[in-house]
Amino acid sequence: MTDGAYGPTSFSYEKRLKDTIVNRSEVFTFEHASQQAGWIDTLHFFNQGKMYSNTTMWEAIGPKTETQGVLIIQKDSIVYEKCTGDITSDKIASVFSVSKSITSLLCGIAVDEGYIKSIDDPVTDYLPELRKANPMWQKLTIRHLLNMQSGLDFDDTYSLSLKLKDIKRLHAMAKLNYGRNIMGQVKKLKFRCEPGTEYRYESMTTEILGIIIERATRRKFADYLEEKVWSPLGMESQAYITYDSKNHHTAHAFGGLALTMLDLAKIGRLYLNKGKWNGKRIVSESWIEQSTLYSRDNEGYHFCWYNTSCIGAEKPEYPGYYALGIRGQVLYVNPYKQLIMVRLGLKDDTYAHIPYLFEQLSNLWPK
Repeated sequence: MTDGAYGPTSFSYEKRLKDTIVNRSEVFTFEHASQQAGWIDTLHFFNQGKMYSNTTMWEAIGPKTETQGVLIIQKDSIVYEKCTGDITSDKIASVFSVSKSITSLLCGIAVDEGYIKSIDDPVTDYLPELRKANPMWQKLTIRHLLNMQSGLDFDDTYSLSLKLKDIKRLHAMAKLNYGRNIMGQVKKLKFRCEPGTEYRYESMTTEILGIIIERATRRKFADYLEEKVWSPLGMESQAYITYDSKNHHTAHAFGGLALTMLDLAKIGRLYLNKGKWNGKRIVSESWIEQSTLYSRDNEGYHFCWYNTSCIGAEKPEYPGYYALGIRGQVLYVNPYKQLIMVRLGLKDDTYAHIPYLFEQLSNLWPK
């Protein structure tokens, strides 16, 4: 009823309760390279299954997926920028679960600052009210949350074609997105297995991580993000984070961020520079390494970042890592080629896995 039959859109945040993340300091700007990489539009390079064999980038992710913006930066210069429709590189849009990767960044900063003593702490150290809810909570650690190993009985689904007996799954996801008391929902959660025993992607896990960050720092998510990331990185625009209600004011850390393509690329630049921004340490290098080191363990998901082994792809010569949200919102980083790639759009309903496309493009990129 809020967003229609197909769920939230790139601009759903506009009609939601939201906090503003203000850009307060001197702005950092990516310059346009004197020589643009126009060859991308004619190069036939992308191969994925029968549907895409030796295609160009836009044949795979253009009109079919309603891609509205692709931004590519190499060595701090914009080498490719193509926008259509409603999204431009400086227009604020929802990035959905890309938010999870930024929540992970905030967690790393909170660990560095001592607000979170250890990621192996049980969540009940920070959310003591859960001790009474279910004894399994005391086995759940922050590391489990970062790696999607919570064991919680929760399922991300937006499908309206579920059988009646499964409709509770959709109800739980809708409640997380639109409910007015997220912590009340958390307290009623059950576990399907013991924490740490298996990987399964679901948004509630990262939402709990966001609540822990707010509790540990005694700051609103938006305020902590503004102070520790937005201001020091010289973001060009303000951003928004949606939250559940005025009474509870719990940020949607799992998917509520809305920002511009240019500012999202700066998150990529921070990771590319191993946690430093123009010589200033923002987050520890070890946190970046744990988030981005290529490994097939945990189905290629580490500290809320992916590598392409998650889709069964072979390890390329020059592997990258990426953040991913529904509708195919992507922040991809390739440290070997010093590349940052951003894609925003309205949907992703083809077989083309956009980060895999960016991985192939990066590996073909001239040195």
